[in-house]
Amino acid sequence: MAKLYFRYGAMNSGKSTGLLQAAYNYEERGQRVLLAKPAVDTKGDHAIVSRLGVTRAVDLVIAPDQDVRAAVARAGAIDPESDHLDGMVRPVSCVLVDEAQFLTPRQVDDLLRIAVLDGVPVLAYGIRTDFRTEAFPGSARLLEIAHSLEELKTICRCGRKAVFNPRKVDGRFVFDGSQVAIDGAGVTYESLCANCYLTESGGRLDGDLG
Repeated sequence: MAKLYFRYGAMNSGKSTGLLQAAYNYEERGQRVLLAKPAVDTKGDHAIVSRLGVTRAVDLVIAPDQDVRAAVARAGAIDPESDHLDGMVRPVSCVLVDEAQFLTPRQVDDLLRIAVLDGVPVLAYGIRTDFRTEAFPGSARLLEIAHSLEELKTICRCGRKAVFNPRKVDGRFVFDGSQVAIDGAGVTYESLCANCYLTESGGRLDGDLG
């Protein structure tokens, strides 16, 4: 049976790079993959952008209210290499989703249906919690229902394992604001361990900041 995998980690833990490597591994063996990401993630427009500088266009940009299973079925019916296969459409061997934390819980349920009912493995990559240490709804649902959970590790500036993703605005840490703010002009994130996070936040966590 195909499975739903959730590979998660703090910022800069190599999630997008890992996704692109997984896609390459499938394609090197002559298999077809489908790359997707939520429309909420405006970084890179319609592409997955690795912090190592590798970029690849996605096959599907998922709108917040979109039926993911139906969208994957439609996208899977369009094979860019079908002209080389006498019109035969190659089946999709794997669906890879970047920034999966931005999916809705219902869309994560769709990913499970794709794996179990359609027989296509789904590899979802994302972060668990936002800059206030609160779980993203998509990540929370993935942690509940994914067949396999894998943590991708990175280190804090102090050398400990980084687990949190505090936000910086114009270079200063902030602990209030909307859950989603895509990094770019004026907004960045730094992966920190719990100790360094508490130091920067003055010892406060999400329950204190609410």
